[in-house]
Amino acid sequence: MAEHPVRIGETRIRFPPGPPMEEILKDLNQNQIEAIKAIEGPVLIIAGPGSGKTATLTRRIAYMIASGIKPENILAITFTNKASQEMKERVEKLLGISPLTSSGRLAAMPLVGTFHSVCARILRNEARTLGFSKNFTIYDEDDQLGLTKKVMEDLGFSPKNFNPYSILNRISKLKSGLIDSSQFEKQAINYYEKTISQIYSAYQKELQKANAMDFDDLIMLTVKLFEKNPQITEKYQNQFKYILVDEYQDTNISQYVLTKILAAKYRNLFAIGDTDQSIYTWRYADFRNMLNFEKDFPEAKIIRLEQNYRSTKIILTAGQGLIKNNVYRHQKELWTENADGEKISIAQLDDEKEEAKFIIEKMKQLISAKGGPASGGQKGYKLNDFVILYRTHAQSRPIEEEFLTQGFPYKIIGALKFYERREVKDILAYLRILANPNDFISLQRIYNVPTRGIGKVAFLRLIEFGRKNNLNLFESLIKAKEIDNLPVKSQFALYAFGKTLEKIKEKINDFELTKLMKYIVNEIDYKTHLDTKTEEGYMRWENVKELLTVARKYNSFKTDEAMGKFLEEVALIQETENIDEDKNVIYMMTLHSAKGLEFPVVFLVGAEEGLLPHSKSLDNPIELEEERRLCYVGITRAKRRVFITFARSRMIFGTTSQGISSRFLEEIPKDTVEFVSNLESSEENEIINYT
Repeated sequence: MAEHPVRIGETRIRFPPGPPMEEILKDLNQNQIEAIKAIEGPVLIIAGPGSGKTATLTRRIAYMIASGIKPENILAITFTNKASQEMKERVEKLLGISPLTSSGRLAAMPLVGTFHSVCARILRNEARTLGFSKNFTIYDEDDQLGLTKKVMEDLGFSPKNFNPYSILNRISKLKSGLIDSSQFEKQAINYYEKTISQIYSAYQKELQKANAMDFDDLIMLTVKLFEKNPQITEKYQNQFKYILVDEYQDTNISQYVLTKILAAKYRNLFAIGDTDQSIYTWRYADFRNMLNFEKDFPEAKIIRLEQNYRSTKIILTAGQGLIKNNVYRHQKELWTENADGEKISIAQLDDEKEEAKFIIEKMKQLISAKGGPASGGQKGYKLNDFVILYRTHAQSRPIEEEFLTQGFPYKIIGALKFYERREVKDILAYLRILANPNDFISLQRIYNVPTRGIGKVAFLRLIEFGRKNNLNLFESLIKAKEIDNLPVKSQFALYAFGKTLEKIKEKINDFELTKLMKYIVNEIDYKTHLDTKTEEGYMRWENVKELLTVARKYNSFKTDEAMGKFLEEVALIQETENIDEDKNVIYMMTLHSAKGLEFPVVFLVGAEEGLLPHSKSLDNPIELEEERRLCYVGITRAKRRVFITFARSRMIFGTTSQGISSRFLEEIPKDTVEFVSNLESSEENEIINYT
């Protein structure tokens, strides 16, 4: 689940001296040791795949603390909650400490978190400066889309003419670029941009009324806070004298500017990443932030981590042969002490169905053959040694069908996530409205869940009534009988709902968090609403119980504080599904989802022009380089074997097209591949010239 960064300004206990320095530096190579010891001044680490990046980061933090640097002066920023949690656990283990001392008080620890979680903490401390109260709600993508639709409806813009999702994406891009609504209003030149400007401005006003921020606000508003309040900026610069940023190539403009502001005074910025693995431009990441590090910090020390601990020599050679065709990158030469390994197998198949059959046949061979990673190489591979990587989710369907036909268990990473499920969002909405009585979006979700006879018109009149009379949502519900032009039945339904919420709120100080959540579920009779006699209803009820399990760790806090902490964790969680090593299933995922993972055997499917590289990138050299990086990331996930497939024809998105092998296959060194096909050899040579 999400990380729990240390609250700024919280009193801590000093832990006893940790292990000797040689223990922290044990089993590291010389470049890693150099990176760990370079504490003062700006440092850029160019870390190739499988080069021990996480070990270098965590041991550097432990080394800094063991060297006498105060933990509270260290800020470590990651891009995922999982990475944050792993980093904290590793540091604690290296230093031989527990988050809690024997007295039960928190031990001094660095602040480790994502950009969003760190900014959320800062903003809660400084909320009043920005016109918010510290219990502001953080809106997720669903909430943001709902608010966008409401604003468009209020302004009279039809979703038929203006796609709400596209509008929201544009607003997100503007915020990532630190362009607020007033700035964009001055920049808008055509009708479409002026329309977006109107929606953006109204959207921000609605957020302020609801005492809410969206994900992009967390960083943009922190930057604006620092830019307009030098004394606040200096406070946090003095707090965080040493800053470490993981995956620096994935920073966008707002994250980049925030990092530079925090590091401006002491210039102790440690950035680590790899431009060759920058694959998130669609999230507005800009790899040039990493390429420009030496311009931003001319005195910077540059260190390359080039020893690979993951892959075979052949896999590394293949990957480097491919990625060297990119222009915008840091040069590096990866090497490994691992074995040469087997050649990369490239297979051309008739169509997507034959591709699926080929994958399963190869898996069967590898499972039954000796030489797998289990039991010292004496047994074959297991199902969870395999991963299938593809450019788009649509490519998974024929492979899934073949797995189902042959009875192979599999798991798709990137399917509907836990916190996106309807029943989970419903219960969270009840908590959110209790925590923030101005949260319009949360009330909109649950005003008739379970069904209580409140229609959309009644709800909108309630909101209008509250705005006119300067009432929060709780107060409006309790006074619903005073709303004009509303049937008595609707007035009483709204009033009854208000009394239910009031009754629940009265229990906040009496119950611990999970007991309060159970009380909510029972009070609204949510189990009956789910209809647990059906299989779907039963599964949804199981998810509600799982949510209670997640919340249990906050039971030691006062309930109002626990509720705030829990809601923030859920709001900030950038959910990534774990790879369960004990679960013997085949994993399937997009190339984007595979970043940071590793598997003994990789099947990279659909290596065709139009898929990889994607058709949208073919006319843009910058986007084409990102597609090449995607292919590189796919290949370098593998420890032992790589299979790359492409089809002569493929039905996808409802149409059949003729397949042309990806240009990237021609860039892989010929001495690292073997070519296999189910076609005649004369046809093989027409497609790819490897024979």
